[in-house]
Amino acid sequence: MYKILVVDDEPKIRELIKKYAIFEGHDIVEAGNGMEAIDICRAQDFDIIILDIMMPELDGFSACREIRKTKDTPVLMLSARGEEYDRIHGFELGVDDYVVKPFSPKELMMRIDAIIRRSNKNNIQDLKEIVSFEGLTVDFTGRIVYIDGERIEMSPKEYDLFFYMVKNRGRALTRKQIITDVWGYDFYGDDRTLDTHIKLMRKSLGKYSNFVVTLRGVGYRFETKP
Repeated sequence: MYKILVVDDEPKIRELIKKYAIFEGHDIVEAGNGMEAIDICRAQDFDIIILDIMMPELDGFSACREIRKTKDTPVLMLSARGEEYDRIHGFELGVDDYVVKPFSPKELMMRIDAIIRRSNKNNIQDLKEIVSFEGLTVDFTGRIVYIDGERIEMSPKEYDLFFYMVKNRGRALTRKQIITDVWGYDFYGDDRTLDTHIKLMRKSLGKYSNFVVTLRGVGYRFETKP
């Protein structure tokens, strides 16, 4: 059973999600806007937060940013829009998945289950290892990345993707292989999710972005100079 916070200013949407979630045996807490969600998260812990983007008082992006200051709870974002900007902005904030309205409640439940299981798996400590490539240092144990001695910040999924590629450095990784190993066999997104995270990861790596090499028609490879 999961404890789920559903944040949406539309009562019918909350009721629809609540109906299916309760049927699956989950516990539901509701919020009608971003400010209410922040107050609830300060007082309670959840397994996952379902957060609408367009809401009165405080939008979902702002609410997510505030919640992320104190909680690392997985977040699934809902939106009536499907623009790439929304997806990128959400992933930059550390959002775990993104669903466009109207959506299938059954698929939403499957996504929730997949996100939580992946989150629990990723909480297992990484290899106790620190590796360096020129001015790029990767601390697997601490989940920290340094560029020329300065710590850089990435979203949780960027870290997962980057560490996976570094651990498999020098290997040609197919798109399917990356999605399967980083997002899981039960991933319900599409290739654009991988492309977006690769773009964000390269941006975070700055002058070392060229270490992430695109293999046309295949996938990607983490490759450093000899």
